[in-house]
Amino acid sequence: MWDKPQLLMWIANLLTGLAMLLLFYSLLFLAVHSPLFPVKRIKVDGELTHITREQLQYVIKNELKGTFFTLDLNKARQDFEKLPWVRRVEVRRRWPDRLEVNIEEHRAIARWGSSALLNQYGEQFDAASNESLPILEGPEGTERVMVEGLLRLKELLKPLDRKPTQLWLSDRRAWRFELDKNLIVEVGRDEPIERVERFVKAYPNSLALLQQPFEYIDLRYPNGFAVRLPDYKPAAPPKLDANGKPIVVKPKAVKASA
Repeated sequence: MWDKPQLLMWIANLLTGLAMLLLFYSLLFLAVHSPLFPVKRIKVDGELTHITREQLQYVIKNELKGTFFTLDLNKARQDFEKLPWVRRVEVRRRWPDRLEVNIEEHRAIARWGSSALLNQYGEQFDAASNESLPILEGPEGTERVMVEGLLRLKELLKPLDRKPTQLWLSDRRAWRFELDKNLIVEVGRDEPIERVERFVKAYPNSLALLQQPFEYIDLRYPNGFAVRLPDYKPAAPPKLDANGKPIVVKPKAVKASA
């Protein structure tokens, strides 16, 4: 082999190339991990209503580690998404020293029983809220269907100026809801939208004219609906004496004090 100059030249060039490659990799490694390229600015965008500045500063100060090149964007995204009310986060690098964070908050539409909140997409999330929200109760996996039903119901009830406070969906997919002022409306399974539309249309000329309050409406009729009035409790009958005459109880005299 030593008497073959061309082969020796090829080996020398190969070794030189490998040495240059290793040198380039070493320089690149040092540059990437060098403190000369820190993240100096972090810009947070998004319509933030519930997320506080203190929460963001905590994540930035305690969770984001690394230089401009070594910062793990996926981990940074997950760190921000751990905050309450955060639905989705996007994190990008901007040369030479900036990090851009875009945060989308949940928008609470309703409560899922007593366990969680629901956003406009029917997604559950855990957060504290003092807002008065409708309560939805139904089988697991029907959150999105129920949120869509709630939004549609709100639109249908606008002419009556009434709002749903609770919405139920049974295992048989039968709907019922409660309006403000404790009015229960039974809708059923079949054609729920059409039944509510018929109820809204008939309400001004029927139920709105009743002089007595009502507490329950059943829409599960083909050409109308039924109304249940509050239970009527008659006055207790008077007590009778031995001759069958009412006993009159005279009120006790009350002395006035000076």
